[in-house]
Order: sequence, then C-alpha cells, then structure tokens
Amino acid sequence: MIENLRVRIFITVLLVLLGVIWVTPNFMDTKNRWWFTQDKIVKGLDIQGGLHLVLKVDIESVMKEKTSRLARSLAEEFNNDHIKFASAKINPQENKEIEITVDSVTDIEPVVNYLEDKYGSVLQVLDSQGNLIRARYLDPVVVNYRDQIIAQAIEVIRNRIDEFGVAEPSISSQGNDRILVQLPGIKDEKAAEAKELIHKTARLDFRIVNDEVDPSAVAGWIQEAETKGGYKLGNEGLKYSSYVRKLNEDLKDKIPQGFKIVFEKDPNAKTLEAGKVPFLVASETELTGDLLEDAHVSRGQYGEPVVIFSFNVEGRRAFAKLTGENVNKRMAIVLDEVIKSAPVVKGRIDTPTAQITLGSSNYKEALSEGQLIATALRAGALPASLEQLEERTVGPTLGADSIHAGEVAGVVAAVLVLIFMLVYYKGLGVIANIALILNILFLLAILTSLGATLTLPGVAGIVLTLGMAVDANVIIFERMKEELARGAGIKAVIKDGFGQAFSAILDANITTAAVCIVLMYFGTGPVRGFAITLICGIVTSMFTAIFVSRTIIEWYVNKFKVEKLSI
Repeated sequence: MIENLRVRIFITVLLVLLGVIWVTPNFMDTKNRWWFTQDKIVKGLDIQGGLHLVLKVDIESVMKEKTSRLARSLAEEFNNDHIKFASAKINPQENKEIEITVDSVTDIEPVVNYLEDKYGSVLQVLDSQGNLIRARYLDPVVVNYRDQIIAQAIEVIRNRIDEFGVAEPSISSQGNDRILVQLPGIKDEKAAEAKELIHKTARLDFRIVNDEVDPSAVAGWIQEAETKGGYKLGNEGLKYSSYVRKLNEDLKDKIPQGFKIVFEKDPNAKTLEAGKVPFLVASETELTGDLLEDAHVSRGQYGEPVVIFSFNVEGRRAFAKLTGENVNKRMAIVLDEVIKSAPVVKGRIDTPTAQITLGSSNYKEALSEGQLIATALRAGALPASLEQLEERTVGPTLGADSIHAGEVAGVVAAVLVLIFMLVYYKGLGVIANIALILNILFLLAILTSLGATLTLPGVAGIVLTLGMAVDANVIIFERMKEELARGAGIKAVIKDGFGQAFSAILDANITTAAVCIVLMYFGTGPVRGFAITLICGIVTSMFTAIFVSRTIIEWYVNKFKVEKLSI
C-alpha cells in the first residue's frame, strides 16, 4: 500500500478521470465529435437481438477426400521410386484407411518399408494379409487435422461475416465438430443473406466433362434411380448436396469409373430444381479453389455480370497443365457441385485469370449472385460442408425487455446496498457508497476498454458485483469497530482496520477469482461472459474498498481534523 496520501489522492483522481473518459461513449454519441476514444460496450445477442446458429462440420467427407488424395500421391511415388504394386486406394468402409495391393507377397516388404520410412509420423501399417496392405492415419494426426478443419471453417466464416458488414460477430467451436455463430443486431432480411453466405461452401473445382456417354442415357439413369429410390430434388425432397451424393451412390455401377454426375441450371429456369441439366465430370481434380488469390465481379463481352478470379503461381501452373492435357474437351467450372459453365478447351491456357459466367438472364439477379460468389471465394473456401443443427432469432423487442429488466435489477440492488450502508455504518457508510459508485465506474471502463460484449449473464455479473463490492468494506469497518472498542487512536484505527482486514479480503476474492478463471477456460458464450464480468468486478471492488476508501477516509480525517469516526 502506498503510504503517501497525496500520491494516493492523485492516483484516485487520475483513475476517476480516465474512467469517465472511457465510459462516456456508452452514454453519449461521440461519432460526430472528437473524443479520446470511440470504444463502447457491445450489446450481446440476447440484449439487442440477432441471429444464433449452431452448425455441424462434415469432417468425415473431408477426411475421405484427404485419404483419397494421399492414396493417389502414394501411387505416383511408388511409380517414381520403381516400387512394385498393383493399386493404392481408400478403404471404402473406413475413410481413414488406405488399401495397397501388390502382385506378389515378395513385394510387400518394400512397400511397408517405404511407408514406415517416409510416412512413419502420419500412417500406421495395420496389417499385411495375402497381397493386401492396410495403412491408417495415426489418431493424433486425425485429431490435429480435425482441429485444423474447425479452425479454418471458423476463420472463413469470420472473414465472410466481416465482409458482409456484421459488427462484433461471435464465432466459436463447440465440441468436436460444431460451430456456434452469433450475429448481434442483425435484421430479418440481413439474417437470411448472412445464413446463405455462411452456408455457401464455395468449393470451386475445374473438372473435365465426359461427353462419350449419351446425355439421354444419363437422364434415363437419373429418372430410373429417382423412381426406384423414391426421392427427388426440391423443397419436398432432398437438399442438393444430399441428392447428388445419393444419386451417385445409386448409379455407381452405371457411371464410368472416375466420373460423377453433377448438374447445371438451365438458363431459362428460375431454380436448379426446375431445370437441372446433368453432366458427367471427373470425380477427382487437382485444380481447386484453394489455389485462388482473388475474385471480383466484372462485366463480360456483352455487359453481363461475370466473376473474374485469379490464381496463385501453383494454380496457374495446374490450370495450364489441365488445359494442355485436355484440348478439344469441355472443362466444367464447378462451384459447390453446381456447374457454372463448361467451355471447350481450345488450347493450353497459361493466363493468371479465368471467369465464371452467370446463368440468370435477369441482370440484378445475376449481379447479386456474382457478388455473393465473389465474396465467398475471396473470403476463402470452407474446408467442409456445414449442416445447420439449430437456429434462433432474438427480436429487438425481447432485447429491450431484457435491458429494462437488467436496469431495474441493477438499480434496486444498488439502492438497497446504499441504504443498508448508510443506516448501519452512518458516516463511513457514505464513504463506502462513494467507493461503490466509483467501483461501477471502473468496472464499466474496464469492460469498455476490453471491447466486451455485454449479455444478460454479464448484467447478472454486474448486479452480483454490487453486492460483493461492499463486502470488503464491511470486513474493514467491523475490524475498525474492534480497534475503537480497544481505545486505539483514530489514525491507528484506520491503519490497523485496513491492514489487518486485507488478508481476509484477499483470500475471499482469490477463491472467487479462481472459480471465474475455471469458468472462463472451460465455459463458452454466456458462461464466459458472466465469468469475465465477475472477475473484473472483483478487481475493481478490491481496489475501491482497500485503496479508494482508505484514501477518502484519511483525506477526510486530515482535512477536517476529525477526532471521532461515525461508525
């Protein structure tokens, strides 16, 4: 404790001024005038309304694709190193396993040695029976990759929301495969657009089209599969991604190996469901949207909106290779398993940019679609598709009611505490009340400086702080009563009262702070908001009770030559 009274008075006055400066933007509009800071406490979803989404990340599909790519890469490496093998492919029953077949038992050892030498930190050879070798991703690798997928998905969603213009979004992981998205203050129309942008996978692929199969035959396969399976695409049927997945599964015996069915929207149709045109495209490709550098909307040859995107060095090289190897074939530009265009490759293309032509004949619709596609591509492709598990929309009316209820609770609690301290501790109760008011000021200033989002649990934390704030004063004042009863002098009463009560106050607040830290570490959303608010309140209440209260009491005693305390 600083013993010099003048220094303590200076520190107290300085902090009060800083607190007032920092809190002012919360109560006065400072946007159109100069002020020291523009920071303010952000109102949470449950106070100002907004959109609440819980999304599930399709990690299994990504693991399947990753394993398939590794199997293809292993096959290429075996060929380059002259290691004998027959095939390397993913285990159809297990997305994390690779099956490698060899022609002879004597070929097993070189393959196993290669895997253990080159991929020992990634793959584990499970067994080798007959001519089959089974290798599986190590569990730590799977866990690490899963965390990367979740983190990348959160970052992509955050980038998209930032570009969309939603202030203070809350995006966090939940469990092993879920993401919580909260968008405070968003309106109904904006909420629908935000959901569409979040869910847009923005998976861009360049796939070669198989024109050897008669399109009428493909249409016949699709009709037969729909009739036999009893499903269709549309509002009353399956979602597009589920429809494509099920259709390709049902037709795997008829579709040529290495190809899959996807669809293009007929330019004259309003929706994909009303006019879907089937295409057979390569199921695997090395040229994907993660090789993009930028995307924006521009005008085409006839003034129509088009999406222009540019590749990085690796993407440009892959694009040149793909076009060079498939001259006079059609190359489909596929976005989220929907074909946007399928131009014929006239020759090797080694340019840094390419474009997507938009199917809608309506200029405004095409422009809106193009802007959405460009934003999604520019923000980044989601590493996995998302499934919406939960959606809640909190209206601003409910938020206003919540604010009013919180204000009433806070005012009632503060008034009751102030009255109790005045009645029970008389003159020192006035000083305790001044410290309580300053405690609220400092607490709001800290929350403002942290850019905290205030939720209803946070309001509860503030109200609870009001009651806890005077607890330290009660301990100090009771200790001072004991010293007065012993006949100690007034300065000794003040010094011993604050000094000997300090350890009890510190112990009590440390235990509460420890619980808050646990809640902050393990909790999410509202739980963390409550913990952060409460731990800030603990810090400010200890400071005001021990430092500010003593400063005011000693100043009062010295200034007015007080010889007897009213307590």
